[in-house]
Amino acid sequence: MSAFVNLLEAGRQLAERIPYSLVALVARLSVATVFWRSCLTKLDENLQVKSTTFFLFKEEYKVPIIPPEIAAYLATYQELVGSILLVIGLATRLTALSFIGMVAVIQIFVYPSGWPEHALWFALLFLLVARGPGAISVDHLIWRNK
Repeated sequence: MSAFVNLLEAGRQLAERIPYSLVALVARLSVATVFWRSCLTKLDENLQVKSTTFFLFKEEYKVPIIPPEIAAYLATYQELVGSILLVIGLATRLTALSFIGMVAVIQIFVYPSGWPEHALWFALLFLLVARGPGAISVDHLIWRNK
């Protein structure tokens, strides 16, 4: 039994040597990819919102309070700009928080049955809000001397 405990301890020590910056980078890239790919389905080659996007927001997504045309623009350009910000690690906590809001809206109003996938997105975003973008980020360059 002690050999097994020693093996577990060795694994734990090895895992604790993984730099948070690497974990944060993987989290940022992973969640940015999800929203980037979604954004690309909503834009044409001139970075204009497609008519099909407006149709989806009017007929399928049906977000309350916000008119579908405005919701289409907000969601599409949040995905575009937010994905870029997450990749470079700029305004990471704020960007992750805005995506948490988007995930909440998607979960509650659009695709309630998608909770397993949304929980994964939330977990990555929550990590970034709580711990920040790590040292491999523009935020780190800006804030390291403060």
